[in-house]
Amino acid sequence: MRRTLCGNAGPRKRTAPSCHDGRGRATAGALQPPIAEPELMHARKPRPCPGKYCLYVPNDLRAVTVSRRTLRLILTVHGLIRLADTSELLATELVANAVLHAEGPAALRVGWSAGVLRFGAWDADPEPPEPPRALEELGDAEDGRGLALVRVCTDQWGWQPLSRHGRRGKLVWCELAAA
Repeated sequence: MRRTLCGNAGPRKRTAPSCHDGRGRATAGALQPPIAEPELMHARKPRPCPGKYCLYVPNDLRAVTVSRRTLRLILTVHGLIRLADTSELLATELVANAVLHAEGPAALRVGWSAGVLRFGAWDADPEPPEPPRALEELGDAEDGRGLALVRVCTDQWGWQPLSRHGRRGKLVWCELAAA
């Protein structure tokens, strides 16, 4: 799994005055006790940051579960757990479509930027997905609900041709804004 790091989680909160004078030299307060571990944990809450993740998976139905659990972990460590349930449902549909309807590997791509979570599934089939029908039209049908759910549950969704490592394919993506 590849990810882009988001940098420092912010300034460290101290229980004592600064031990340095701004030029790297120690001051009289340099012998203050260190910050206790629990205080550090509360001082650095996870925060959403611009980050991108990509999980390549084999063409195997078990990859759907791996993708779903990986997405929940990513959202949890970035403090976006409130988006996890809906995101898991949608990622399950997207990755399942990629694994069921395309030959070769697939990938779950996840990104967070400017208050919007964007994720999607890449597969090696360059053909566009079937347009989703309205949920009401599907009745008791056992298939065809995936993209209909994606359309209903997201702020925006779409697909685009995307080549990866010399393989032509497509990315079916969706976006959820943080409420």
